[in-house]
Amino acid sequence: MAGSNGKQKTVRDMVLSLGIIGIAAAVIYVFIPHNDSQPDIKPVDYRVELLTARRAAAYPVAAPEGLPKTWTATSVRFQGDEFDSWHLGFHTPDDQYVQIEQSTRKPAEFIDEASQGARATKTTQRIDGRTWTHYTGGRYDALVLPGKGSTTVVAGTGSFEQLTQMAGALKLAKS
Repeated sequence: MAGSNGKQKTVRDMVLSLGIIGIAAAVIYVFIPHNDSQPDIKPVDYRVELLTARRAAAYPVAAPEGLPKTWTATSVRFQGDEFDSWHLGFHTPDDQYVQIEQSTRKPAEFIDEASQGARATKTTQRIDGRTWTHYTGGRYDALVLPGKGSTTVVAGTGSFEQLTQMAGALKLAKS
């Protein structure tokens, strides 16, 4: 019967160890700070990149004018060596993302990449005197404006109303 006493000690020690580990985990959870809130959005100033793009690009570069201050620019880049690619991304007031993409790249490839797989619909929309085509079905919805030598895509997780608001705010300019 001496063998059964040893097995009881082993089980009792294991239960005690699990209890101590549980208490330690609870203490760590309670006393170690953790933040479940959304990360802070870091705004970017895109004026210098916009001026550079407008001087260097082979097409009129688009940027919004008159958007509410609640739209925050979060990313910007111009890559002259990659089809004069222009990107400007915004965080919307309701935590969505809307981006402007322009390029001289072959339209089908560029639209697929900029909209992350969206496909053209039969819906078009006149915005500020220009005819945009709706694209859906990818990661982003998009509005696409073909141009002379370049394509403009307004895409993102935002609603078509937000995409339309951005497209309406765009001013095309060549410095």
